[in-house]
Amino acid sequence: MDRTFPEGFLWGASTAAHQIEGNNLNNDWWQLEHVAADFGVQFSGDALDSYHRYEEDMRLLAEAGLNAYRFSIEWSRIEPSPGKFSRAELAHYRRMIDAAIRLGITPVVSLHHFTHPIWFGDNGAWLADDATDLFTRYVEQACTILDGVRWVCTINEPNVLAVNHGQQRRIAEGKDYQFVGALPDVEVGEALIAAHRAVAPLIREAVGANVGWTVANQALVPVPGSEAKHAEMQHLWEDMYLEPARDDDFVGVQSYTSQMVDDDGIVPHPEHPDNTLMGWAYRPDALGIALRHTHEVVGDVPIVVSEHGIATADDERRIAYTSAGLRDMHQAIESGIDVRGYLHWSLLDNFEWGRWDPTFGLIAVDRSTFERRPKPSLGWLGRVARANSL
Repeated sequence: MDRTFPEGFLWGASTAAHQIEGNNLNNDWWQLEHVAADFGVQFSGDALDSYHRYEEDMRLLAEAGLNAYRFSIEWSRIEPSPGKFSRAELAHYRRMIDAAIRLGITPVVSLHHFTHPIWFGDNGAWLADDATDLFTRYVEQACTILDGVRWVCTINEPNVLAVNHGQQRRIAEGKDYQFVGALPDVEVGEALIAAHRAVAPLIREAVGANVGWTVANQALVPVPGSEAKHAEMQHLWEDMYLEPARDDDFVGVQSYTSQMVDDDGIVPHPEHPDNTLMGWAYRPDALGIALRHTHEVVGDVPIVVSEHGIATADDERRIAYTSAGLRDMHQAIESGIDVRGYLHWSLLDNFEWGRWDPTFGLIAVDRSTFERRPKPSLGWLGRVARANSL
């Protein structure tokens, strides 16, 4: 069966600044890596030195046949002190954008991907009274380098961000960290929604880009009889963040696995030999579930699959998982869902938020020499992209 995708479809991969750049000394994750080292949180350090090697990374992506690259710019580099902006760092990220365009790559730029300056956290982070104003001030500066960028993501996975910062809030209140089953903090989520709504029109007017944000889609499925609990969990995890996207130019779908919901809530992933290196169930059908549900909530708002992948050391398994996801994505498009692109997570085996072991990348990296070693999956996805057909 021929599965051809729409003309102009974006085919690419995604990364995040802190996970690949190295030495982001001024953000909250760098701080966490030091204070939580005794609890098993690993050190990002030099990461993959992509701060200096970004053009090599983009060239490998382009030479494989891919035409889009999603990367984030680091707030803590651009505004290391409150109200003090680095012209040099803004120029650095402008050079990244120029390099992408020169290589024939469509840049998809995220303005916030899980990290913020330490001073922002000290100020109360997203629950501070002036959080939206501070984020807006940063975004206004970021807009000065975004000329020619067609796709801008304001905040990556606000629902996961609300989990992370909700847990920090628990610790500050003297409560135990909840390792399993943590839900997004509603108050943090509402603050993130307010920040997104404040900056989206600003970016649209200043840059003329398509503006949206990305949501971590859980692809939740109810156990028969637990539909009411499923609807509750789905609202907390997804719909609260998808509904604001109805006013956006696109919404990013980010999908990795699926979970059941019973009357007690989300069912933990059972132990299984097929589970990924993240401990997640192997569910290649999750992307189709995520796309259909997102469409149900946002209607005709265009969708970009901004992350989709699998943590595995077996690259053949990566190709099989991705291929199944792409088939479901094509089926969603055939059913009338407006999907504009597919960005694989991740371009590189990177620092997976406290751990180095889970490998999601299309390219392996020797962290001693920083040598890039493309995997067969990169060539495979590049061939799909060149043909625009699976």
